[in-house]
Amino acid sequence: MATFAYEAMNQAGQQVKDEVDAASSEDALAKIRSLGYFPTRLREKGGSKAKAAGAKKKTGMNFSFGGVGLKQLTAFTRQLSTLQDAGLPILRSLNILEEQQRPGPLKNVLRGVAEDIEGGATLSEAFGKHPKAFNRLYVNMVAAGETGGVLDVILNRLADFMEKAQKLKRKIIGAMVYPVVVISFAFAIVSGIMIFVIPKFEEIFLDFDVTLPAVTVFLMDVSRWFVSGTPPGWVFILVSPVIIWVMWKLVRTSETGRYVSDFILLRVPILGSLLQKNSVARFTRTLGTLIAAGVPILEAILITKETAGNEVYGRAMQRVHDSIREGESFADPLRAAKVVDSLVVNMVDVGEETGELDKMLMKVADNYDDEVDTAVASLVSLLEPIMIVCLGGIVGFIVVALFLPLVALIDSVSGG
Repeated sequence: MATFAYEAMNQAGQQVKDEVDAASSEDALAKIRSLGYFPTRLREKGGSKAKAAGAKKKTGMNFSFGGVGLKQLTAFTRQLSTLQDAGLPILRSLNILEEQQRPGPLKNVLRGVAEDIEGGATLSEAFGKHPKAFNRLYVNMVAAGETGGVLDVILNRLADFMEKAQKLKRKIIGAMVYPVVVISFAFAIVSGIMIFVIPKFEEIFLDFDVTLPAVTVFLMDVSRWFVSGTPPGWVFILVSPVIIWVMWKLVRTSETGRYVSDFILLRVPILGSLLQKNSVARFTRTLGTLIAAGVPILEAILITKETAGNEVYGRAMQRVHDSIREGESFADPLRAAKVVDSLVVNMVDVGEETGELDKMLMKVADNYDDEVDTAVASLVSLLEPIMIVCLGGIVGFIVVALFLPLVALIDSVSGG
């Protein structure tokens, strides 16, 4: 008989820490569940750490550099779900998948997870030791699957969740490729004109002693700044995005900075609407997946808050959490936060009344995923004419600024 230390959530959503005597980790989990608790961590006192250390000596040191890509993690989750559905022991499944992996972070992580399980840890506890690979959402859903005895189903839901997130990310990135390529080529062409073409025209105008119009003088000044400024203009333009990115990262290191920046972004025309739809789709799918997996509502909301990706919606989730903890509803604080449409609030309200909140949240997520697709397509369609007009304006300005003095020069030569 061993002693296991555990952490769990009670029916009120409060955290409980205690110990239980059991013959095995499975027996300990059963006893904890019989108390009406939802176990989140389980560790055997004394023997567990020693066993894990022994396992590491057999397989060598386990180092993991960098994180695991979403695509790779999704494939692993799908494969692990299939092996669990086939009835293979979890340790055997992990060893099979670890052997199939190429050398890299995931292979090292799986080796460490297998060693921890050999030492008596649960799968969720072993995953929790590698936050770069398995975030809190992943770990808690695995814990729910272990508790309910439906690990294969939960892993399959996780894989579906990550595939949809990956699909949405690919669409947004794909939509930005065209504008970035066009802007890059335009910058290269305009840079060539500034460096090689305009100085030649300036020499011609100086040789003929022509009085230059204001627009031409301005263009010459810009060209000189671009080529020989302090620092040169082309250096400033290339470095500016890096400086802006660094400043953005610094601002977002604090909670207040993240909230203010997210608040401003959500109110940018067109882009703000896209970000809002994406955030709603993300938090509703996350919360719906967690509730469907059997994670207690309060714990599910806290996990959703941490993985929302937007501080405005994260704070809204915190208000919802506090409201439910005090015995109130989900819909009222969500309505008061004014971060979602009335349709979302009404569907959440109906979900609460019917006891099918998870299904309603997933329907909202599917609906907003479609709206994100439409918004991305509209944004790309809008960017094309805007870029054409901007580039046409720049080229037109350069042409007019260069040919106005030529017209004056031709007139003076003809008159002479």
